[in-house]
Amino acid sequence: MNIIRYPEKSEWKKIVERPHLDVSQLNQTVASVLADVRQRGDEAVKGYELKFDHVDLPTLEVSKEEIEEAETLVSEELKEAIRLAHSNIKAFHESQRFRSKKVETQPGVVCWQKSVAIEKVGLYIPGGTAPLFSTVLMLATPAKIAGCKEIVLCTPPNRQGKVNPAILMAAKVAGVSKIFKAGGVQAIGAMAYGTESVPKVYKIFGPGNQYVMAAKQQVSLHDVAIDMPAGPSEVCVIADDTANAEFVAADLLSQAEHGIDSQVFLITVSNKVIDDVQKQVSVQLDKLPRKEIAQKTLENSQLVLVSSISDAIALSNAYAPEHLIIQTEDYEQVAEKIVNAGSVFLGQYACESAGDYASGTNHTLPTHGYATAYSGVNLDSYCRKITFQHLTEEGIRSIGHAVELMAEAEQLDAHKNAMTVRLAKIAKK
Repeated sequence: MNIIRYPEKSEWKKIVERPHLDVSQLNQTVASVLADVRQRGDEAVKGYELKFDHVDLPTLEVSKEEIEEAETLVSEELKEAIRLAHSNIKAFHESQRFRSKKVETQPGVVCWQKSVAIEKVGLYIPGGTAPLFSTVLMLATPAKIAGCKEIVLCTPPNRQGKVNPAILMAAKVAGVSKIFKAGGVQAIGAMAYGTESVPKVYKIFGPGNQYVMAAKQQVSLHDVAIDMPAGPSEVCVIADDTANAEFVAADLLSQAEHGIDSQVFLITVSNKVIDDVQKQVSVQLDKLPRKEIAQKTLENSQLVLVSSISDAIALSNAYAPEHLIIQTEDYEQVAEKIVNAGSVFLGQYACESAGDYASGTNHTLPTHGYATAYSGVNLDSYCRKITFQHLTEEGIRSIGHAVELMAEAEQLDAHKNAMTVRLAKIAKK
């Protein structure tokens, strides 16, 4: 773990930098796979499943029988946990429903918005080192609330051609329409272009490795919208002397076990916190089954000692973390000054895991500094806002001359004329 004590502000830019990978070769590989899927459809997807996931699939779609079988393989205890999480996620996202309001901007000029669901959405659920069935709940639940007509899910199968039972159970609870056995770039291509089996969607959601992220970005240029650009997962903790070192260490490790490219960042005003957290990390690390992954991640972690909480806030805002945990005495006051973060966890008991699974907030969040400009997935992510306006004769009189003047100033005479003919019609009455 890298310890940086009292860095100058001129050093902050370097401290908050994410690793830059040479992805030129990766992008070429991704482009080649996408082009093949576009051209050959199901045949290409099956071919890449054989090549990358080592499974020969007769069909891509998960059958009703497989979903029913999966339900028997999930323990009642886990089913209840999934239902609890779904209930909380549903409650939180239902509270985000848009309420339209008509506004009379001028006499006779009424404008309003209507929220309309995206009709077809695609969800990508990783199934590699960790089958993320919780992400099914996070992505499908708001899609269902929004009113998306078709919710398509792609996830890689195991070598026996089976999808993780918990993923299928979560999909059933959350209301997914169709589930397909496809992972990686080929899954993104299938949803972006459509194949004989997989419907083309209008927007793709979900995390994945660097190949999946590159595929999402490439298809978003011409063919389909995506939730957000993203990089590896990350957490930042702001801590003062009142922080519980055991909890902080646990939070850092919970992020570190995601993958070796994950990022862990601690900002504190206390030397003692750094020492205590390091000791706790050593104790807890030895007990983790994914110890090697977490250990590799920690090699690139940053523990930064700053002079004041205001510096800690400023450094965190410069970093713009995906997850931000605030373990300070005055966490509410600190939170008020946070402007760049995906999701914020307040106080000693608000661990990142709560938001990852069952508190109700969404865990699909902007990473790699994109929290400066992007929100995490929410109900609006599945909707479009269509604007409406209605003008009466009075409305034409209210704004007509201003429209004529502005169109003329932009040398768009046909625009001006569209208003002029209406003004002339009214004048004759």
